[in-house]
Amino acid sequence: SLTGIALVGLLIAVPTVASAQAQPRQETTKESKDSKVARGDQHFMKEAAEGGMAEVQLGQLASQRASSDSVKQFGKRMADDHQKAADELKQLASQKGVALPTSLDRGHQRLYDRLSKLSGADFDRAYMKEMVKDHDRDVKAFQKEANSGKDPDLKAWAAKTLPTLKDHQQQAKQVSASVQGKSSPAASPAQK
Repeated sequence: SLTGIALVGLLIAVPTVASAQAQPRQETTKESKDSKVARGDQHFMKEAAEGGMAEVQLGQLASQRASSDSVKQFGKRMADDHQKAADELKQLASQKGVALPTSLDRGHQRLYDRLSKLSGADFDRAYMKEMVKDHDRDVKAFQKEANSGKDPDLKAWAAKTLPTLKDHQQQAKQVSASVQGKSSPAASPAQK
């Protein structure tokens, strides 16, 4: 009978739906789908949250492990500025019903792990090289969102954050240039 077929179909579908809802990633996706924010804007929010989290953690690492005072100061500024921006983004995402990641993605975690094994001038050079690359990417992404994002509040936040990112970008290039020629005492051929 038709009712019997429908019942069998329902019995097959229910466990699949229940198991999908048990996975945290699925719930995050569902919550974001219920949001009125366009998919591209949601993607930007998630990327900005992941990048911001990484900047805070890497900045804290730099303020502890760097040998150069300018790298330590840059790291502290990254941690402070990106924490402020992350707090603003969290509030905006909450208002919009967009779930943001709460831990580093694999790529940022690998970067953190790699940098945490370095010290001295080696750390300074590697960290600053990453900061230049990262801020070049960030400026492009925030510029794109500020110009062509769909959500007016998110566009305004991206536009408001952009000057700080451009300042970080310039400072990263300056500090990076100042530490690129320096080598660790152990690696210096003159000392062997």
